[in-house]
Amino acid sequence: MEILLNNINKIHTTKLGIARIKRNLELETNDVVDWCKNEIKKSKEINRKGKNWYVSCKGFIITINAHSYTIITARKKA
Repeated sequence: MEILLNNINKIHTTKLGIARIKRNLELETNDVVDWCKNEIKKSKEINRKGKNWYVSCKGFIITINAHSYTIITARKKA
């Protein structure tokens, strides 16, 4: 958890990632990366499984590659 938070400035995503996150979470914001960073900072549940970090937030999960710090996706909890 501390590793991810200590490297929060490295978190980024691709254009396709932005579109996927906005669609999956029905976001209106244009700054998806900053929005995700703020949610990550608020989260109390950050776990690393294999090559990814999983950040559990209220109603959704953000998936981040542990090596590149790329936000892969975010999805609503079932």
